[in-house]
Amino acid sequence: MITYETVCNIFKHLESDTSEKFFDSVADDVKWTVLGTQPLAGNYQSKTAFHQATFSRLNPLFSGDLKLFTRDVFVDGDTAIVELYTQATAKSGVQFNNEYCWICQFRDQQIVEVRAYLDSALVTKVIKAGTTDVR
Repeated sequence: MITYETVCNIFKHLESDTSEKFFDSVADDVKWTVLGTQPLAGNYQSKTAFHQATFSRLNPLFSGDLKLFTRDVFVDGDTAIVELYTQATAKSGVQFNNEYCWICQFRDQQIVEVRAYLDSALVTKVIKAGTTDVR
């Protein structure tokens, strides 16, 4: 079982420049599904694949790394539901005030599966404004 305190401690790293410490708590073979119809949506079968397709693609569109802040955490057994948000402005000037809900499965204190829900239209808007590559 995962505890509320452990989940909060893991996710606090997304709020600072220590996001790599968050990813220390993610299994290398994580199954990460980003829902929606935006360019980052998809099923990723590893931590590396997820990071390269999402954070590595979004971060260059901002002056600094995108920070995610925890709004609420709900824990039941090995499942945590984490509500997150970001408030940022892209280099293009687009306001990126996004809301997220990540449903995370844990095993041995590591995240092994995630289903991530977010504002697809906003992600598409910030990517279109910052690049011509909107796959």
